[in-house]
Amino acid sequence: MVVGDFAHEIEVVVIGGGPGGYHAAVRAAQLGKEVAIIEQNKTGGMCLHDSCIPSKLFTEAAGRIQKAKEMEFFGIHGNGEPSIDLKTLQERKDKIIGSLNQGVEALLKKYKIERIQGTASFISDTEIGVERQDAFEKYKFEQAIIAAGASYKLPEEIPANNERIILGASLYRLEEIPKHLILYGSDYTTLEAASVFASFGSKISMILDKEKREFSFDNSINKELSRLLKKRKIKVYKEAKITNVNASKEDVHVTVVTSKGETTIEASHLFAAGEQSANTNLLQLEACGVEKTENGFIPITNTTQTSKSHIYAVGDVTASGSLAVEAIKQGKAAGEQAAGKNSEWEPGLCPVVVHTVKPIAVVGLTEEEALQEGHDILISQFPLRANGYAALSNEPEGLVKIISEKETDVILGYHAIGYGSAEMITAAVQVLEMGGRVEDVTYPYYPHPSINEAWLEAAEGLLGKAVHQP
Repeated sequence: MVVGDFAHEIEVVVIGGGPGGYHAAVRAAQLGKEVAIIEQNKTGGMCLHDSCIPSKLFTEAAGRIQKAKEMEFFGIHGNGEPSIDLKTLQERKDKIIGSLNQGVEALLKKYKIERIQGTASFISDTEIGVERQDAFEKYKFEQAIIAAGASYKLPEEIPANNERIILGASLYRLEEIPKHLILYGSDYTTLEAASVFASFGSKISMILDKEKREFSFDNSINKELSRLLKKRKIKVYKEAKITNVNASKEDVHVTVVTSKGETTIEASHLFAAGEQSANTNLLQLEACGVEKTENGFIPITNTTQTSKSHIYAVGDVTASGSLAVEAIKQGKAAGEQAAGKNSEWEPGLCPVVVHTVKPIAVVGLTEEEALQEGHDILISQFPLRANGYAALSNEPEGLVKIISEKETDVILGYHAIGYGSAEMITAAVQVLEMGGRVEDVTYPYYPHPSINEAWLEAAEGLLGKAVHQP
């Protein structure tokens, strides 16, 4: 290894080129800072190459299959049942990822952001080292932004090193469609995987992790979600504990204990969303004085600053959420802070969107959370089956639920499952961000017919004015 004594000087150094990292780099560069990104692999991070983009392509394919099955509703007749060619889908995935990666690289080039390939580690709170192949170089910085991301590991109860056991993003690199797929988890990645592979023809069994009784949504969403999963013949094991996993070259056997007793599930594959671990073990944070939790995550302020005010952290490496939308918001705030601007991020109103065949989108407080916080609340729930556009689109399943504070009429939470949910969530986020009241939702015009009218009538239901609410 060649070690250079000379330290290159850079104003802002960003460790990691994922969504949080490259957004931070671009914002700092746009504001006149000299910026460099240190990245071990490819820019775009896990979201682009392994998670967000691949999974959403697969969910889109699953949705197209479901749509094709419903064509006769519109008087359109095809040639038999639709099927999926996994090889073609994988090739399409690689092309899309390649194109988007080129776009990120072009952004870095446009803003003259230096791209440094290698593994970063702090030498002090003003110097960082980069190791690559047989060389080690030093960089002196004024501000640093840590966007190193996180990795996933299998839960202790699941053995590793078997091709039938799949961790995280590896699911979207499969070359065969599982005959029977067991999914262990309860987060959005697990739900999306269940929806995708059920549409592809796999038999699906879900085991909720941590012995959970329900998914982590509002009770109305959980009830509708359970109904839809049952309708699609997806078996869900709730309050279940895995006691044994036995995997071979041909199959995998999972033994679970529930309130009904012990049962063993035989399947072709087992998927686990995995437990998240921050990528801080190689950063040598003790050298720069940045504090971290016992699990390796970096606590940050609402200005994304760490315990060292000139060093920032964003995205999965922090102790503040793991969604790409949060990483992007944090990244922009960090880049602006590093350039001397007063910029903050607010974690409270981050929407959660699950791209199942019947999408889920939520923001704000659930009914249970609102009551726990002591709010006197009103609730209105509008079923999509009462919406004209949902009827003509053959999308009657799902609901919109709005929670408001009784005394002030301030909207506290928005929860939706079904057609159009992901598209409508932005309006809900804006209302909550502005501290909007019920009349702020009911006063404007809504196109007719449109799925947006479900959002309107749910709000009108809070006032007892909804015309089509059963």
